[in-house]
Amino acid sequence: MKIATWNINGVKARIDSLRQWLTDSQPDIVCLQEIKSVDEGFPRLEIEALGYHVETHGQKGFNGVALLSKIKPDEVLRGLPGDDSDEQSRYIEGVFSVPGGAIRVASIYLPNGNPSDDPVKYPYKLAWMERLRRHALNCLALEEPLILAGDYNVIPEPHDCFDPAAWATDALFLPQTRAAFRRLENLGLTDAVRATTDATKLYSFWDYQAGAWQKNNGIRIDHLMLSAEAADKLKSTAIEKHVRAWEKPSDHVPVVGIFDFG
Repeated sequence: MKIATWNINGVKARIDSLRQWLTDSQPDIVCLQEIKSVDEGFPRLEIEALGYHVETHGQKGFNGVALLSKIKPDEVLRGLPGDDSDEQSRYIEGVFSVPGGAIRVASIYLPNGNPSDDPVKYPYKLAWMERLRRHALNCLALEEPLILAGDYNVIPEPHDCFDPAAWATDALFLPQTRAAFRRLENLGLTDAVRATTDATKLYSFWDYQAGAWQKNNGIRIDHLMLSAEAADKLKSTAIEKHVRAWEKPSDHVPVVGIFDFG
């Protein structure tokens, strides 16, 4: 089973690329972020025509997450528990029946948090990460394969960016951010990409500015975090960076994991 995460950076602007990628890559479950669309505006028919079921948690103009899947989910949760006042659409979770039982897959668009000295944005990021940690703890208690996939807006380690000095004061790389990510990992979650390779210069995001793509000045901020039950079934991972070279690309590329849930 192929499970992927991709920050699409506007599903309407990128619908041709999305359709092409779905056709070429044939993922079984896709976690999309930054769909930038209300639910009723999502190009559902174009995706369903390719054989995918669509679940969205949208928001007008920005944010928004979605699950595309070849099998219909048995359950869907929209919104990250822990703060009923949070109106930003950043989390959707589905439970899917597979030959080995059930798997739980979430699409996450973690807050950016910049500028890091903002009195609202960065505290919101850290509070959201703590909510995610608490929810993950509850999910892990179910002892089932759990895949928390998405744009985490976290650079875990210095080798996950082209120049650590350039990111030293950025909310994606601050010590508090990385410590919050460690607390999530310390629940027993596995970074799928790092479980399969220790290669450097592995990136999932390249800015549109300053020739970042051409210079390979990227960062790795899109992650598949796995429970022990999911990590045990992980066979391989890939960062499908060729998509970044397509016409009108997202600044992120798909990150995929191959699992054997049979």
